[in-house]
Amino acid sequence: MQIRNATALVTGANRGIGLALVKALLNSGAKKIYAGARDVKTLEAVVALDRARVQPLHLDVTHAEHIHAATAAAPDVTVLINNAGILEFGSFVDVAADKVARQFATNFYGKLNMARAFAPVIEANGGGAIINMLTLVALASMPGLSTYNASKAAAWSMTQSLRATLASKNIQVFGVFPGAVDTDMLAGVDMPKTHPADIASAIISGVESGTEDIFPDPMSTQLYAAWKTDHKAVERQFALM
Repeated sequence: MQIRNATALVTGANRGIGLALVKALLNSGAKKIYAGARDVKTLEAVVALDRARVQPLHLDVTHAEHIHAATAAAPDVTVLINNAGILEFGSFVDVAADKVARQFATNFYGKLNMARAFAPVIEANGGGAIINMLTLVALASMPGLSTYNASKAAAWSMTQSLRATLASKNIQVFGVFPGAVDTDMLAGVDMPKTHPADIASAIISGVESGTEDIFPDPMSTQLYAAWKTDHKAVERQFALM
């Protein structure tokens, strides 16, 4: 899958990894980028990157009507990047039920419903790719991020199913498993973090090389290697965090 001349849609494009992805897509020669966010006013700086190629899109992935409207507004999409996500802390024993529902609504159902809506669009445009932003803790859970872990793990399973289902439609499906990234989501968490620009660059490289499961930073690369060797050891390590 080549990004040059592709038409991409990035959800959660107003900051963090989403903003970095828009920049990386521009640098890689994407023809057009639809930048989605719940509040279009937050997209002004994103659109200003290249007003000829970046178009703002009012898009809350938890609202079916927004997704339906997006398919009409962006009928030329060949690359969907399901980046929108939320994180709330808490263990499964203590986290409120509405927080569980809210994280699954965005992190799982948002990705699923966007993929279901845009797969026919991408197929009609000759094929392309769906890229799901997942997380390293989809592989082994950190108890303090219990609902986030679970919602992303469900999205990982969904990603694998979509990959098999959409292969015959000339749509590649990628999963991205970053470790800690220096974004607002992890502000205040004291640990080594990778810059969003480096994550975005690794994602583009992985997609163009056909790497289905992308581990885009040193933390995720190292822990994935450890997980393949002894996943129970990684589970025990994460349980202490």
